[in-house]
Amino acid sequence: MNNYFKGWYFKAQNPRQTVALIPAMHIDEEGQKSSSIQIIAEHGVWNICFPYEQFSCRRNKLQVKIGENVFFDQGLTLNIKTDEITACGNLKFGPLSPIGYDIMGPFRYVPFMECRHSVFSMTNTVSGLLSINGQAYRFDNDAGYIEGDRGRSFPEAYAWTQCNFFDESPCSIMMSVANIPLGAKVAHIGHGKIAISQGRFKLTATLIKKKDNPLYAPVHGGMKRLIRESISCTTHYSFEEDGKTLFDFKTDRASFEYEFEK
Repeated sequence: MNNYFKGWYFKAQNPRQTVALIPAMHIDEEGQKSSSIQIIAEHGVWNICFPYEQFSCRRNKLQVKIGENVFFDQGLTLNIKTDEITACGNLKFGPLSPIGYDIMGPFRYVPFMECRHSVFSMTNTVSGLLSINGQAYRFDNDAGYIEGDRGRSFPEAYAWTQCNFFDESPCSIMMSVANIPLGAKVAHIGHGKIAISQGRFKLTATLIKKKDNPLYAPVHGGMKRLIRESISCTTHYSFEEDGKTLFDFKTDRASFEYEFEK
């Protein structure tokens, strides 16, 4: 099977630090196979390539292995050493919080979609220690988030944001908008602001101050596109029902990708 990719996004966040790990496999238009792990931290971003033969995953279970690195529903183990990065450690996840339906909604029935998105856990606890080039990332019942993508390419134009926050219990927001013609109505998109409405509900996210880093994203299966993600940036969120504000807050711990106009 040519022209295909499959990737997972594991995010861990404490009140001061954020790190995300993206294991993936890719097959480009020429049939060249490879795998990779991208690491996004507030002090840098790295793309580590592996032979495709070192990649494996379970078909119907969240379990991925690349070299000596393992990612699954109960935690992850990281063991990487190259000229550019030394990263190691273990994280343990608490029970995952999957959503009660397919995040693609009716699009799951549409054939030939460029990309299919999955959310494995809107929020879960994270405990453990990662060391990335000597920088320690410690988590003690802190916040996690897990999602995944598969298909041929990321949409040409899209925006995505996710944020963990705590009130009386851990909560999470995720919003994703792409240039496909059906689904929730896009009330506004432009200049770092996204607003979507569905029925009586409206969710708005506004990127206030970005701190972005370059990441590789798939085009026809190959990791040929450079996108930019702010792993921890300042964002304003609001959510309304019938014009009544249910929550409204600003945080400097949000993640944001904005691939519409620059």
